[in-house]
Parts: sequence; C-alpha cells; structure tokens
Amino acid sequence: MSLFPRKSPSGPRPEPLVDRARVAIIDIGSNSVRLVVYEGHPRLPAVLFNEKVMAGLGRGLAATGAIDSASLALARQALARFAAVVREMDVATVRTVATAAVRDAANGRDLIEAAQALGLSVEILSGEQEAAGAGHGVLSGIPDADGIVGDLGGGSLELVRVTGGRIADRVSFPLGVLRIAGMRGKPLDAHVGKLIAKAGWAGRGKGLPLYLVGGSWRALARLDMVRNVYPLPIAHQYALEPAAIARLARSISHLDKAQLRAIPGLSSGRTATLADAAALLGVLLRRLESRTTIVSAYGLREGLLYAAMDAETRALDPLIVGAREEGRVLGRFPEHGDLLDRWIAPLFASDAPSHGRIRHAACLLADVGWRANPEFRAERGLEIALHGNWVAIEAEERAMLAQALFTSLGGGMGHPAPLPRLAPPEALRRAVDWGLAMRLGQRLSGGLAGPLTRSSLALHGDAVALALRPEDRSLYAETVEKRHSALATALARKPVLIG
Repeated sequence: MSLFPRKSPSGPRPEPLVDRARVAIIDIGSNSVRLVVYEGHPRLPAVLFNEKVMAGLGRGLAATGAIDSASLALARQALARFAAVVREMDVATVRTVATAAVRDAANGRDLIEAAQALGLSVEILSGEQEAAGAGHGVLSGIPDADGIVGDLGGGSLELVRVTGGRIADRVSFPLGVLRIAGMRGKPLDAHVGKLIAKAGWAGRGKGLPLYLVGGSWRALARLDMVRNVYPLPIAHQYALEPAAIARLARSISHLDKAQLRAIPGLSSGRTATLADAAALLGVLLRRLESRTTIVSAYGLREGLLYAAMDAETRALDPLIVGAREEGRVLGRFPEHGDLLDRWIAPLFASDAPSHGRIRHAACLLADVGWRANPEFRAERGLEIALHGNWVAIEAEERAMLAQALFTSLGGGMGHPAPLPRLAPPEALRRAVDWGLAMRLGQRLSGGLAGPLTRSSLALHGDAVALALRPEDRSLYAETVEKRHSALATALARKPVLIG
C-alpha cells in the first residue's frame, strides 16, 4: 500500500453554507430583563451583544400579587432601548419571551402592552415551557448531560430530567429567589420538601448531578471559585460539591459589600439573593438526593435557540463548531485545521475519542496566533484556549487544548501556569506531542492545503515516517527537519523521511 495519499480531485470539502443572520432574544425574567444578540453558526452562535437591566419584576409578587410601579418603569425603559438596539443592528429575527413574574402578576398585561407598542410580540412561557427551555439549554452546552436540570429564576424554579440528549419529565415551582425573600421566617426545608414530594420528585436525582442554571447559582459558583483561588475564571461546567455549598451558605452572611464587589462577574443585583440561593440549593440537593452540582452557563435563551434547530444541526459537536468558526475568522486558510488534524491523526490512533476531539479543536485553532506579535503567539494560543467561549469542554480538556496550542505556536515543551493545576502531567505531555505534530505540519505546508494532501505522517516501527512525493522533496528544508526531529524525539522514536 502506498504511503502517499491520493489527491482528491475536488480538493478539501468546502464547509456547507449555513445561515449566519443575526438573531436576538429579549428575555423578560422575574429578576432581570435582558437582550442577547447572536451571530454566526446556528449550532453555537457567538454573542454579539448582551445587556441586562435588574428590574426585579418579581420582587413584591409574593406579597402583593403584582409588579410594583418602579420595576414596571425600569422594564419599560429597558424594552424601549432593546427595541431600538435590534433595529440599529439589523437583527433578522427577534424573539421576546416572558416568564414567571409576567405570567403570574395581576398587572403583567401592562408590560406586554408596552412591549407590543414597541413592535415586540411577547410569548408568555408556561412553567413547563420554561423548564423545557432550561433543559434544552443545558443540552446545547453539555450534550452528554445526564441528571436533573435546576433553573432558578427570580419567580420560579424549574426541574427537568435530561438524559440521552433529550429532556424528559419537567416541573415548575413558585420558588424563585425573589419569592424566597418574602418567605423569611418560614421553614424553607419543610416547604420545599412538601412541594417536591407532592410533585413526585423526591429522590429523583439520587446518584445524579444537578445542573445549575440561573444567575444566582452562577454567582454562588463564582464566589466559591474566588474562595478556592481557582485558576480558571470559567463558571461553565464548574462543579460545586454539597460540602462547598454548605460552607457558602454559612459564610455569605459574614461577607461585607466590599468583599462581594471584589468577586469578578458578580453584579450588585445578585448579592442580595446569594444567601437565599444557597439555602434553596442545599435543601434541593437533600430532597432530590443529588450527588453533586455542575454549573451551566447555558439556559433558557440558548435552549430556545437549540429547540429551533433541525436534528442534523443539533447533532453537531459545539466545541468543534466553535473552534472551526474561530479558526475561520482568525486563521489564514479556512480548510487547514481539518486537514491538519487528519494529517497528524495516524500518530495518535491510541488516543481516546474524548482526547481526539480536543486534538481536533486544537488543529482548528492552530492559526489563531498568526497575526499576533511573534514574541507572544504562544501566549495568544494559551489565552484563547483557556478563556475562549467554548462549551462541551471540561477544565482538564481546556488545559490540554491550551498546551497543544502553546507548544505548536513556539512556546516549547514546558507546562505554563496554570495548566499543571488543571490537568495531570500525562495529559499535558500528550498535548505537547499534539503541539509538536501540529508545528511540523504547519511548517511543512506553510498553512496551505496542498502539501498536506500530498504527504503523510505515520508511525513505522521505531520511526516517525514523513512521506513526501519527489516533486515536494524541496519542502523538507532545515526548519522542517528540525521540527520532524523534535516530534520524533518526544515520541521516543527516530525521524525518517520517505521520498
């Protein structure tokens, strides 16, 4: 069998055309009114604009049954601004949804009429629809999620069973953080336990994780990250263990405003609800018998987008889609990342599929540092991997992605901070190998498709064999030879050139 791949007569397959028109969601929640404008690939559209107003529509709802006048005024002002923004941005599709506060308030119709006067058509989501949206949101960002989704808003709490990429049972409770504030003095554990038992959800999370959706629970995670000096400022897929939640519940009341303001990403509007959010979470874990919690940055809004996708789009890996989009924007040649992954893959046939997708993402991002100052290309790759808006990726996998990019962009074989705190040495060493292979492919091909389609890289006995066609032999100059040798040495083999 020839070591030289046959050149496809059609060249690299072009990416299918997808609709990248701007879409927007205006979410009239019980705590905040928010506008998010998205643009890009429908499976993982990038956030183009994100703004919220902490209107507190559900603040007095438990006591009065109505939205107070100050909150209504704030919400009307926010909607007027948001309607103007989407017009200026030429948004193709705007979806406006309202949840528990508007749904339950005696004067909720006033806000709907104000929105309609601005040209916004408001959908009032039922508790079940809200729950479904939260479940779909978690599946959008964590496709293999298997457990209970808990979406805590200002006016309600939704629980959803997710498994096998689908949502199953769902239920909604009047347990939003703004309602809990009006229940002080009542036994929260007994009240929540009664509601959950009556709905048939007691013990439903036994042995399963509880996926946390909602700003108040994300705020708890950020507080825990600061207290633990966690090296990665990404809340998505951060695990909060029951013991940590209990510690937070005990300590929040002892934190002053200055300490809370110092927490990155924690808005002042959330600080007042932290204690209630922690108390409810502790009760919920006991009543559901869930073993741990996992934070999801994706919720209702992302779930509405996900539910509208066709099955083929839903099935796409969001990490690979996101990395390919980033490479398309920042790289030189859009087809290069996929080709590079296929070119180096024969060296890493023993990798688990979970590692294979991280390697693929690294190859798609291999060019992201090209336009940076040459002295900082490696650091640029490190930063994009660690802090990029990726989903369906855990902290250890981010570290492997960062190591591969750092090495491929000339950072060397060392493990820069904070990678050793996020991944074990053997995982980082494997990522170094990926980076060296990527670095060889980048230098040999100059970032172009042709040399990769006409050559191959493989393990042959104790050698890393690079096969070149005779007409391409001139590509194997000193710089390529050095990178070939570095890769072979890292793999405890010798470099061999064929052709």
